[in-house]
Amino acid sequence: MAYIGLISDTHCYFDDKLRDFLSPVDVIWHAGDFGNLETANQIAEFKPLIGVSGNCDGYDTRVIYPLVQCFEVEGMKVLMTHIGGYPGKYDARAFLQITKYSPNIFVCGHSHILKIINDTTYNMMTLNPGAAGISGFHQVRTALRFRIENGKMKDMEVGEWNRFINNSDN
Repeated sequence: MAYIGLISDTHCYFDDKLRDFLSPVDVIWHAGDFGNLETANQIAEFKPLIGVSGNCDGYDTRVIYPLVQCFEVEGMKVLMTHIGGYPGKYDARAFLQITKYSPNIFVCGHSHILKIINDTTYNMMTLNPGAAGISGFHQVRTALRFRIENGKMKDMEVGEWNRFINNSDN
């Protein structure tokens, strides 16, 4: 069994609220826009990390984290990229990867909008954890955690926090 934490769009922000939510997971998947390499390193020092670079990531991050990751976990094929879209409206580059790799789980970020959609056309779960950072138009920071066991996803949980920092958030 694998216990997965899924985040995206941290944009240079990885705080104690995220650490607390992700503390029980085995590995963190990051769907791009770390913000900088220092943030990626903070996350990788906290937990094992599989990530992709996003459109806001610099060359130093892109050298370490590719644009696309394809891997297997507990009998499930995973495809992860930053700009992906969602069922019926996939990004053209993501769609090519989906049809080539035929994943069970498709992970993307970029939109800052949490979406969990079962794509029955391509027989896969599409996961976008929304934005875990404080930069962007979103009002709520979000993250996911779930388990994969014997080719099945289960125990999906959503973490939500106010994007705006004030004294009551400390």
